[in-house]
Amino acid sequence: MQASYYMNLEDRYGAHNYHPLPVVLARGEGVYVWDVAGKRYFDFLAAYSAVNQGHCHPKIVQALVAQAHTLCLTSRAFYNDTLGVYEKYLADYFGYRRALPVNTGAEAVETALKLARRWGYAEKGIPDGEALIVVCEGNFHGRTISIISMSSDPDARTQFGPYTPGFIKIPYNDTAALAQTLDTHGARIAAFLVEPVQGEAGVVVPDDGYLRTCYDLCRSHRVLFIADEVQTGIGRTGRLLCCDHEQVRPDILILGKALSGGVLPVSATLADDEVMLTIRPGEHGSTFGGFPLACKVAMAALDVVRDEQLAENAERMGIILREELATIRSPLVRTIRGRGLLNAIVIAPANGKQAWDICLKMADAGLLAKPTHDHIIRLAPPLVITEEQLRQAADIIKRTILDFRQ
Repeated sequence: MQASYYMNLEDRYGAHNYHPLPVVLARGEGVYVWDVAGKRYFDFLAAYSAVNQGHCHPKIVQALVAQAHTLCLTSRAFYNDTLGVYEKYLADYFGYRRALPVNTGAEAVETALKLARRWGYAEKGIPDGEALIVVCEGNFHGRTISIISMSSDPDARTQFGPYTPGFIKIPYNDTAALAQTLDTHGARIAAFLVEPVQGEAGVVVPDDGYLRTCYDLCRSHRVLFIADEVQTGIGRTGRLLCCDHEQVRPDILILGKALSGGVLPVSATLADDEVMLTIRPGEHGSTFGGFPLACKVAMAALDVVRDEQLAENAERMGIILREELATIRSPLVRTIRGRGLLNAIVIAPANGKQAWDICLKMADAGLLAKPTHDHIIRLAPPLVITEEQLRQAADIIKRTILDFRQ
């Protein structure tokens, strides 16, 4: 079938809640994907960092197939022989006492919000119904009603109200704003929720010391520090967690995406006893949360990150990529920024041409990336990329921008 056939099917029978590039993918392996016509592309989106381990990593797929032949789902009505093993593995791997497995990043964020509010009431002594959570402008934590209530993106919010109360929005990368908010409302604030690097906002990297200062401010006001590492975690920024760049250990850690290597929807919220054990049986749950298939896949996916030293590779390759992109001499390029293999080119739109148009040309040349907003191109390949592959891909990006005609 031609690509138009599949695109027309989605247009006719699917909700119009996405605007994909006009490429229909049929196969993936490592850093590459192929369309229905057999054309090969570098994947420089990696499913928004879900495919850190590369497409169809054989060890992860093997774990999926083996467990699928044994037991897929039990629900949490019963014990099973994989969940406890996985929870211990996850807790030990990231250095926490307990893990609460769920499915999507948004579900893990919602879990963290509930844990923070419950902790605020049960442990901090905030009057019931008055807990506040501080968030940052420009954030992207998901699409649920509660989460869009703390968004500052009009596309996420418009005509989806009424919104969930209890959130205070402050500027990102502004420790003074956090300090003032904590001084003013600290007695009622349960938590501060932050992305260590804002992904959807355009790979916004905060100043050095921002996370550490925010963490210390939270500690001084007895406020939980929650890190949303759904996109930045699991090796993406050159450390296992992005918070590791500043030796910050969040009170609540949110993981997703690459937790399964892109094979299944798997996410988790991690914390220690004081926070996690405030929720008791019947007060929170998920039918598929921690199902046996997911447990096996996630352990295999994390094995790959450790055994193949993907965080270390992301650090090395990210430096090379930014050095290569810095050689571009074009009025289209305003700035290049990033950390590890989470990077962005900020462009100067002109004559009606925007980041989308450049991405279309890059796709023609064999590299897939996606704009965020109208003027930012996010570049986030799988972390298994080699230096040879990276330099080939960087050459495509450079040639496309230099040859681009506005």
